[in-house]
Amino acid sequence: MNSKKIIIYQYDAMFNILNEISERFNFELTRADEENFDEIIGNLKGDFLLITKKPLDNFKNFFIIDEKPIRIKKLIEQINLSFLKNKFSAQSGVVVGAYKLDLNSREIRKKDIKIPLTEREVNLILFLKNSKKPVKIEELQKKVWEYGSELETHTVETHIYRLRKKIKEKFHDESFILSIKEGYIIK
Repeated sequence: MNSKKIIIYQYDAMFNILNEISERFNFELTRADEENFDEIIGNLKGDFLLITKKPLDNFKNFFIIDEKPIRIKKLIEQINLSFLKNKFSAQSGVVVGAYKLDLNSREIRKKDIKIPLTEREVNLILFLKNSKKPVKIEELQKKVWEYGSELETHTVETHIYRLRKKIKEKFHDESFILSIKEGYIIK
């Protein structure tokens, strides 16, 4: 199932055109009108874009087609650009506990204070954040560093130590990454 969805609202001609060429692009296409709009929007998960003739209140990710005629190639480019903008925007505010992680600028911030991060630190934070349970060093080696478990290294511990030190110095937070018997965890 595709995670990118396009909802065409009250624009049957546009739906028919895009539906005809739908095998050429990487979206799931849905037609919406006043009767089924709330149900369709209520069941949406993932990345979506609403295409309409006029602006709709309470929506930020919509695309208005008010210029006619429009070239299909240009329309597809604009749709792709809208998806990229939505993704960029979503990546600039990943919540990690009391912090905001900006994947685009590789910074973590709390209020007005921010710290630059390395790509590895971002990957480590995201992996620990998305883990439902504590993560052992061996799993971090495999999933974040892509090392084999047969390696004898202290890379994970060193990175976590340095990241904790950064967080403690700037935010005075000594419990950002916890080390417990079962592994590392972010609270």
